[in-house]
Amino acid sequence: MNRPRPNKSHAGEHTTAGPPGGLAAVLRHDLPASLVVFLISVPLSLGVAAATGAPLMAGLISAVVGGILAGALSGTPVLVSGPATGSVVIIAGVIAEYGWAATAAITLAAGAVQIAFGLGRLGRVALSLSPAVVHGMLAGIGLSIAVGQLSVVVGGSAATSVLDNLANVLTADVGWSALLVGALAVLALLLWPHVPRAGFVPAPLVAVLAATLATVGLDVARVDLPADLLGQVVLPRVPSGSFGAVTFAVLTVAVVTSVESLLSAVAVDKLHDGPRADLDRELIAQGAANVVTGALGGLPIAGAIARSSTNVAAGARTRASTVLHGLWVAVFVLALGWVLELIPLAALAGVLLVVGVRLVSVRRMRALWRHGEFSAYAVTVVGVLVLGLVEGVLLGVAAAVLRSLYRLTRSSVRIEEEPDSWRVTIRGSLVFLGAGRLVRGLRAIPLGQRVVLELHIDFLDHGAYEAIDDWRVGYERLGGHVEVDEVHDTWFSKATRGIPALRKTPLSPLPRWFAPWSHWQRGRHVTLPRQRADADPMIRGMREFERTTAPLVRPFLAELAARGQRPRQLFITCADSRVVPNLITTSGPGDLFCVRNIGNLVPLDGDDSVGAAIEYAVEVLAVETIAVCGHSDCGAMKAVVHGSTRPGTQLHTWLKAVEPSLIRFHAGESDLPVVERLSVANVAQQLDNLMAYPSVREAVAARSLRLVGMYFDISAARVYLVDPERDGLEPVCV
Repeated sequence: MNRPRPNKSHAGEHTTAGPPGGLAAVLRHDLPASLVVFLISVPLSLGVAAATGAPLMAGLISAVVGGILAGALSGTPVLVSGPATGSVVIIAGVIAEYGWAATAAITLAAGAVQIAFGLGRLGRVALSLSPAVVHGMLAGIGLSIAVGQLSVVVGGSAATSVLDNLANVLTADVGWSALLVGALAVLALLLWPHVPRAGFVPAPLVAVLAATLATVGLDVARVDLPADLLGQVVLPRVPSGSFGAVTFAVLTVAVVTSVESLLSAVAVDKLHDGPRADLDRELIAQGAANVVTGALGGLPIAGAIARSSTNVAAGARTRASTVLHGLWVAVFVLALGWVLELIPLAALAGVLLVVGVRLVSVRRMRALWRHGEFSAYAVTVVGVLVLGLVEGVLLGVAAAVLRSLYRLTRSSVRIEEEPDSWRVTIRGSLVFLGAGRLVRGLRAIPLGQRVVLELHIDFLDHGAYEAIDDWRVGYERLGGHVEVDEVHDTWFSKATRGIPALRKTPLSPLPRWFAPWSHWQRGRHVTLPRQRADADPMIRGMREFERTTAPLVRPFLAELAARGQRPRQLFITCADSRVVPNLITTSGPGDLFCVRNIGNLVPLDGDDSVGAAIEYAVEVLAVETIAVCGHSDCGAMKAVVHGSTRPGTQLHTWLKAVEPSLIRFHAGESDLPVVERLSVANVAQQLDNLMAYPSVREAVAARSLRLVGMYFDISAARVYLVDPERDGLEPVCV
């Protein structure tokens, strides 16, 4: 469950919208937040209506419907909907072409299309957006808000273009009264969170109230509601024009408002830790709201990041804040408009200025820079500032796609000369776009040499394969020798056999740590004209270790060498070559102190080698666990069952230590095959044998040491624990 955290007041940090907490939480958090959003929403709604050429009442209708209906149905509880600020230019164009009444009908039809989008589950597409693009959109909108409101604070008015607002700020004839009011609002907003027990009242509300009270009797620009608002209501009318043109207008409004809403919903998710957005439900909510606002003669509605970020910053927790803000717009505009007209515009501008600046996160920029994603972020910010919301996001998506494509084509290629050959090491994904650079490097290798192509790749498309194979064929035709050594996967050999490259595979950095020699040295002794010692697979393995593995493990091996060994477990297992203790326990150097012998035995007659290892592990290394691990298909157990050892041999003498296990085997019952039953009984018996050692017995009694029996099924690659009470097996993973 997400726990609400205190509001944060520093730029670039996000406020948490926590889970609902009943009526008390609504009264404490959502009610004050709704008043703050309401105060911001009225001038914004009027401004959008004026910018599009629609009746001013249309903007207020959208604010009411967006707050109440979209808020009640929304898939993003703290998202505030209202007049679509991101599509002012598009809406203005539709109004200019069809008139306001026809635009209302187009809005109604666009809402129906949005509902179809939601029912078709198209909302989830927005989740594919790169986080860099989303945060860039937030920063771009934040800067747009800040620059626009700064224009108001210095005594001017906000324009629809960021560049125009910036020009207004630079050329403005500063109105000192507006500047002082805005500064007072900003100061109150920043200082209020530091007042003890001040969290009950949102800082933006305090800032507006303080600025309003401080300007009583002063001549400053205030909220101006037009007279006879109800007389401006215009009901929808069917557009006149070709069916295709009207359909295009409907789809344009539907798509643009949907994209703006989805982008805002995804962005708002980044601002709080509450429930995540249901984007398909959000589309349906926006569609329903646009159907109603169109029927009432309102502007198209979309989720608005400026109002939503203010909502989150004011402490909203549930959709109650959004719905209440819509009610306040209706009540105050219709009955208490005179109260709104007391509020200085500079005070509201100061609040929005701080909200906008806080959307620009320096911490996020640093994180994106470290991860190589800053280019998409920067392109999105600039695009939103210069072109607009949708255009900026599209540019950011394009930048993110190009960055991904660049990474896909930038495989790592290292070419180095060895004493009797050339080695080309290639890592990453090989696609046709990066093949040219690789082939240029290959062509620089002198002719007539032995060349090893070492492929550590997780994907190889046909274009890259053909480029490499064409070079290989040509090089060998001129007297050279090329060997393809596929370390990770067999992409090259599959392409040679005509098997299509259908998917990428997860890249394993060190696959040869556990792969048998036969897996990666198969047939190589026949084709490699090297020194005779190289025919030994162990020599090959050691060279592979020195070349590829040693550089990776050297740092922590050096640390282990400096501090000495401190293993936590003595691991007694069979000498069988198929049992690899570090593999089946997912451990590394320094973890296991190992004893290996035929049959994983702890002889009762006091074998010096095994006994010395046990005493050293318990008394000197102070291990916490001794594990005895048997396994399936054990040759020692087979020899005992079939009596196949020759009397007088050392093996025959050694396996006499299995006789107590045989007695235990005959006394028990199990459904396992005979050899496997004996292997399990043998493990249980060795645990008993360990207790014959005084150091083990004393450590077990002191609870500083525990004994564990294990059984490894080789063919199934499964590890079991051995229950010594019933000589049974218990799976490690159920």
